[in-house]
Amino acid sequence: NFTAGPGAYVTDKSNSVVPGQRLGHIENFTAGPGTYVHKQHVYASVVGLKQLLFEENSKESDVKPVLTVTQEKESSIVPDIGSIVTAKVLRINPRLASVNILCVGSRTLKEPFQGIIRVQDVRATEIDKVQVYKSFRPGDIVRAEVISLGDLRAYYLSTAKNDLGVVFAQSVAGSTMIPISWELMQCPKTKLKEFRKVARPDNIPVTTSS
Repeated sequence: NFTAGPGAYVTDKSNSVVPGQRLGHIENFTAGPGTYVHKQHVYASVVGLKQLLFEENSKESDVKPVLTVTQEKESSIVPDIGSIVTAKVLRINPRLASVNILCVGSRTLKEPFQGIIRVQDVRATEIDKVQVYKSFRPGDIVRAEVISLGDLRAYYLSTAKNDLGVVFAQSVAGSTMIPISWELMQCPKTKLKEFRKVARPDNIPVTTSS
């Protein structure tokens, strides 16, 4: 774990990032808290602000700056219809997934809002075949769109578009899983595959799922 020394300083404080967002290449940066490495790139593992930590005189040496993501709270943000939100799955049942909305756009909420992803809002095609437990698991981080203000208790969210769905998930073995298709993620440690409704990353081609 990286600990900033007395000569360290921070820059790039204004960049908000979400889990799964690519931050840089390990040739140029060292992965710090709030990040993980996959295929030579550093990715954010939490919602927060991207920061670069430079040791004193590091620009004159071979010491690479450290990429970190720190969670910073902002207030007075409210989801609206059409908002793209980042949420954490709390519970699932055959009808829906209950989530906590953590982020609206790139802005982190001071307190989470409750959200619901109903089975009919998981994807755009073959809705009658959707199974919630094959789409989300508790602890997953998902990117979703607000489609209704719902009732007084929760916003209604949709992950039907190709770029919406699970952006960060841990396997049973505790490793950050890698998306390999729009409906599968793989544990890099055990190579076991798990079903998810995946938010399409750059390396997965467009499908007819939306």
